[in-house]
Amino acid sequence: MKKRLALASFLVITSFLVASCKTGGPQKTQQIPTTPGILLAHFYDSGFSHADDNYNACFQASNGKIYYVLASGSPDVGAQMYALDPTTGKIQHVGDFTEAAGEKGLHAIPQGKGHSLFVEFKGKLYFATHVGYYNPSTKKGKEIIGTPPPGYKPYPGGHFLSYDLQTGKFGNLAKAPAGEGIISFAMDTQRKRLYGLTWPSGLFLRYDMQTHKLRNFGPVTKGGEKGIAGSTFRVICRILVVDPLDGSVYFTTAGGRIFQYHYNTDSLETVQGCNLRKDVFGCINPSQPGTMGYNWRQAFWYAPQRIIYAQNGRSGYLFRFDPQKETVDVLTRLASDASRASGMFDGFEYGYLGLKLGPDGHTIYLLTGSPAKAPAEPSDENIHLVTYDILSGKRVDWGVLQLENGQRPFFAESMAIGRNGMIYTVSKIREKGRVRVDLLSFPNPVR
Repeated sequence: MKKRLALASFLVITSFLVASCKTGGPQKTQQIPTTPGILLAHFYDSGFSHADDNYNACFQASNGKIYYVLASGSPDVGAQMYALDPTTGKIQHVGDFTEAAGEKGLHAIPQGKGHSLFVEFKGKLYFATHVGYYNPSTKKGKEIIGTPPPGYKPYPGGHFLSYDLQTGKFGNLAKAPAGEGIISFAMDTQRKRLYGLTWPSGLFLRYDMQTHKLRNFGPVTKGGEKGIAGSTFRVICRILVVDPLDGSVYFTTAGGRIFQYHYNTDSLETVQGCNLRKDVFGCINPSQPGTMGYNWRQAFWYAPQRIIYAQNGRSGYLFRFDPQKETVDVLTRLASDASRASGMFDGFEYGYLGLKLGPDGHTIYLLTGSPAKAPAEPSDENIHLVTYDILSGKRVDWGVLQLENGQRPFFAESMAIGRNGMIYTVSKIREKGRVRVDLLSFPNPVR
């Protein structure tokens, strides 16, 4: 490990009092030494044996609780939502996505994923649901929605949902058309509108909370992920970004185009002055499955500069997009030290969704991987925490996550930066011959 990682030689770590399989114990902190370059982490047990994934859905609400989703690929059991109270360590089962969508007992493919970010507004969380049941991927890596088993109905379509933090009740707002899941979600809280991109066709949706009307703008990226590999296939952007000042919504395509939705005219158009087809991102064929193409993998609105910070998934390069000037500036390769030194890509070809702006308003946090091995599998990767300071341009790899028993977790695709000095994600470990997916926490080394 590089010398600068010695800055992390004394970290605040958590002692956990485990009362039951669904209790992590109150997060009391103490100063004890740890190995440089190692971030000690705690892996929870929410008690959901069907959990197989998590994307984006990890969030600290105003009540202090950490809300997260455990996805399921089962045709019988859908995604489940949980809440951790960091002050007590207790985990609460919040709800079943299929039931929240009003589809309990329908005997259809369930709401298996929460692939969207949570947005809090006036005491409620807003989000969307997605399908989790797939057929085996093709040899080229193309994912296909699962064929319903005998006696099951097809997937009904993803939903825009809300969850009331005080009453614990879900609200079912709207459903995507044509049995499409909602893989990308954003909310304009000022104008009370929800937006989504669907999977596998790539339909752009707009839902107005005041008129209760859903508008489908149709496909925005050729054949989407239903398309033919090598021809009309285009992977769908996972992140929508809202400009709160004028209500614009931005997203990208696998071919590198940047789309802008105009609130005033309720219309879509391509940004003409720039695109994301950068040589430094690598040579990518957008018609082939297996990567995010030239899409941004994760992105967020940065209000002080009125620009979007984003990351290319495959290469790990951080860049900023200025909608007013229509420019894209590549900043740095926000990858682990090991990846940068090797010159190699990381193992997970899509890249990482665990990228967030920190509470200080200028530090970008990323949970990333390490150089690809042969064969490249996400399980080969350690999880690194890397930060980038917008003001100084300083980038730091703080080291790898490691559990108290020495085990290394893998595959983190979400992040919540807690106000209690802890960072939360959902990741995977190997346990008793199987992969277990659940919440994980570790101390924030940035002081």
